[in-house]
Amino acid sequence: MADKLSDEERAALRAELERLRQEHRDLDSAIEALADIAASDQLQIQRLKKRKLVLRDRIDRIEDALTPDIIA
Repeated sequence: MADKLSDEERAALRAELERLRQEHRDLDSAIEALADIAASDQLQIQRLKKRKLVLRDRIDRIEDALTPDIIA
């Protein structure tokens, strides 16, 4: 799929990828901070972890789209 993308599409995907990676890192920090609080909201932590997994899936799909297919 990567070879079918225009330069603009490739640039847009890279920008989206960086935004998603940053959000993923931010969620990681938020989860860590909440986990350090003794009376933390476990439901909130669970929601953040689920959001983080969704982001990871989107990141993987974009990385796959940007990586050219190699026929072995």
